[in-house]
Amino acid sequence: MPEGPEIWRTADALNETLKGKEITDLFFKFDELKDYESKLAGKKVTGVEARGKAMLTFFEGEYVMYSHNQLYGIWKTTKNGHEPDTNRSLRVAIHNRDGSAFLYSASQIEMLKKPQVGEHSYIQKLGPDVLHPETTYEDIIGQYRSETFKNRKLTTLLLDQGFISGIGNYLRSEIMFYAGIDPSYKLREYSDEEIEKLAKATVKLSRRSYDTGGITNDPSIVEALKRENAEWSDYRHFVYNRTDDRCHKCGQIVEEEKTGGRKIYICRNCQMEQN
Repeated sequence: MPEGPEIWRTADALNETLKGKEITDLFFKFDELKDYESKLAGKKVTGVEARGKAMLTFFEGEYVMYSHNQLYGIWKTTKNGHEPDTNRSLRVAIHNRDGSAFLYSASQIEMLKKPQVGEHSYIQKLGPDVLHPETTYEDIIGQYRSETFKNRKLTTLLLDQGFISGIGNYLRSEIMFYAGIDPSYKLREYSDEEIEKLAKATVKLSRRSYDTGGITNDPSIVEALKRENAEWSDYRHFVYNRTDDRCHKCGQIVEEEKTGGRKIYICRNCQMEQN
């Protein structure tokens, strides 16, 4: 499932294609949304925003489309109005004179009125979105310091969208590595200094991944590996999905562990033995 950086980059692509442009044609697959094809015809899309792992498409007037890709949903855009060549099931298509956006395979699509957005069951439960333009470092460290989460194990907490939204499996391992944190403990067991390192890593790596199209590794390491003709998978991350490879920082072997049925990736030398 895409994580926050990928969702926000998708929102950027949709804004580039749709924002401020009059809808010339609109298609909804689900019967309960069919009436909106005529209601929104001739209206403009005023903007697209990510909310955690969901997407909000704002239309001129009172309506907002909520969509969540779940595991299989994906947005695609084209400039010529032609539908992409794919075997996926088309759920939504939005056309204007300059281009088109197509939503495939998504199972959750709802039409809301603008005042209802904050009351939506999914959005209501979200913690601060680390990549939202209005989210600050103080918002993020406030979550790490909150009494609400202090008894939660860090590895589980980082995947809880009610804690900080937009973090998924790769960002989780990368954040803990970059902060130099042993992932074994509950939040209350970390020192103030470690909490600050986690908050800074959360902001820095989420924004780095957004800016680079998915790379969390240090730019200097990335450039050095590129000069050696390394593959994308070799230089993209510090530790995520790099089991039995050498740590880019210290040269020790990266290991994997299972927690809550999902893998985390760690360098014991960088995250444990020095702490």
